Amino acid sequence: MKTIWHNLKEGLINIFNNLGLAWWVEIVTQNPRCTYYFGPFLSSFEATLASKGYVEDLETEGAVGIAVNVRRFKPGTLTIAEDLGERIDRKVKPAFSGQM
Repeated sequence: MKTIWHNLKEGLINIFNNLGLAWWVEIVTQNPRCTYYFGPFLSSFEATLASKGYVEDLETEGAVGIAVNVRRFKPGTLTIAEDLGERIDRKVKPAFSGQM
């Protein structure tokens, strides 16, 4: 059951994201050569906290040379696979965790 805070937070995340003011986690890996974007989040603290799980998942999948950047912006594409020279659009509804 969704709480009032959950609904308010989800609405704020959507507004912030539409204005380009939401926080996103950008993760770049050297092998495979990919850029991943995770978010949106209301704060840099939430994004930084969540980034640890994303990094662990990528390490488990065998990714190496991982660099993490948390910043305010609105990515146009959520996954860029440079090795394949393609952009993979993933459009998913935001979850309570702030992950999109």
